[in-house]
Amino acid sequence: MNTEILSLRLQTVVKYIPQGLKIADIGSDHAYLPCHVVSKGISPFAIAGEVVEGPYQSAMKQVKLEGLESKILVRKGDGLAVINPNEVDCITICGMGGTLISTILERGKEKLGTIKRLILQPNVGSKAVRKWLLENGWMLIEEEIIAEDGKVYEVLVAEQGSPLTGYEQDIESGLLLGPYLKKKQNAAFKQKWQAEKENWLRILQQLEQGGMNPEIEQKRQELLQKVKIVEEAFKGNEES
Repeated sequence: MNTEILSLRLQTVVKYIPQGLKIADIGSDHAYLPCHVVSKGISPFAIAGEVVEGPYQSAMKQVKLEGLESKILVRKGDGLAVINPNEVDCITICGMGGTLISTILERGKEKLGTIKRLILQPNVGSKAVRKWLLENGWMLIEEEIIAEDGKVYEVLVAEQGSPLTGYEQDIESGLLLGPYLKKKQNAAFKQKWQAEKENWLRILQQLEQGGMNPEIEQKRQELLQKVKIVEEAFKGNEES
């Protein structure tokens, strides 16, 4: 992967960056995404944010190599601390766990007032991201799930608006599976949730072989509910 040819995961993120928006890529690593969107004329300006020294230096080198120092600022800092109010229009956060992405958004909430779009790519724990968006007035407008190199990735796109849009009546199922992904159910979606379901069933079998106490029973009920949500989603797709 380089700034010219991004991974499928990052290509999917780029697809949802509106033309002309200034972006901040949080956890930018080698700054491949900012370099790509600026060099292709998608974004006029970008910030590449990194909290770790090694990736920060890598991003600095890449931006210099591309000759984009006047259009891309590389900053070292924690989460949204690298951006100033009104400095960018769109924030991308890719390649982290959903809980960490939610924490970054929560800690930097005061920076989000004028942000037009969030494009978030959690490696795991997408439910935590959807929950944060729902609770903080962000409307999920699109989702995409892809498989690459044996792994499955989800991309969530949100704008400020009516947070319940897309969830219809079943919020619990939507938070877990993704309201838009659940409707489409492509091959990557089926691959992910079939594997998850099989894993939950294995855990349930192990729990049932052990002793029972209130904590284990609660865990068992939570897993049974997740299995039920996935089975109902698959069944609903077959019937439609």
